[in-house]
Amino acid sequence: MVEVDVIAELDSRPDLTQMTSTEFEHFVRQLFEARCLTGWTTERTGDDGVDAVIINADELVGGLAIVQAKKYTRVLGVNHIRELVGAMDEKRAERGILVTTSWFTSGCWTKARENGRVELIDGPQLRYLCQVWLKLDVLVARPTRVTEA
Repeated sequence: MVEVDVIAELDSRPDLTQMTSTEFEHFVRQLFEARCLTGWTTERTGDDGVDAVIINADELVGGLAIVQAKKYTRVLGVNHIRELVGAMDEKRAERGILVTTSWFTSGCWTKARENGRVELIDGPQLRYLCQVWLKLDVLVARPTRVTEA
């Protein structure tokens, strides 16, 4: 498996929505690795909805987390949480992380809280994490008016 170093190839203020889906998946993996976690990006075919795997080696609070990386400019709905939870159950992952360049509906936040094992990272939070962990200022999707479905 070949890992791609997307971060090294970025300009001063990259627009994450202009990356390919594969580049964004590698970018997200590298973001977690910058936090001293171990990870890898899955193959495009047969990944069962898993874009990356992150392992926290801490014996007390660590474990396996699967990541879905959604390079979107539109709002994500609850169906994305259901898909992630299904993949978590199938892979027996302790946690699931859904990362997007855009936003989540209020139903997503509610469903993630109810599940207790799902972490949501929206565009503004992703931008903040890039500044903290990578010392990189990035652009994410522009806000759009949300109608709850």
